[in-house]
Amino acid sequence: MSRICELTGKGRQVGHNVSHANNKTKRTFLPNLQNVTLLSDALGKGVRLKVSTHGLRSVEHVGGLDNWLIKTSDDDLSLRARRLKREVSKKLQAAA
Repeated sequence: MSRICELTGKGRQVGHNVSHANNKTKRTFLPNLQNVTLLSDALGKGVRLKVSTHGLRSVEHVGGLDNWLIKTSDDDLSLRARRLKREVSKKLQAAA
């Protein structure tokens, strides 16, 4: 599995280590990914995702996983998150 956040799409970045003598060697900067279980109120269950800490703060700021999925465009989401968004929207449509 690649090191990409399933919610925000944040992945690795490439840069240089720069020495005191200004020698540059390639390196990668990996996102801070965490395996978390986020609770979905609409589905009534927990969902295990590999999320960056930045993405986790964003979800908490908006008010939970369901709100965050609804407000985020499909282009920014992974395939698994898009499927989850579709399930949540179906449940919310049925409840309304």
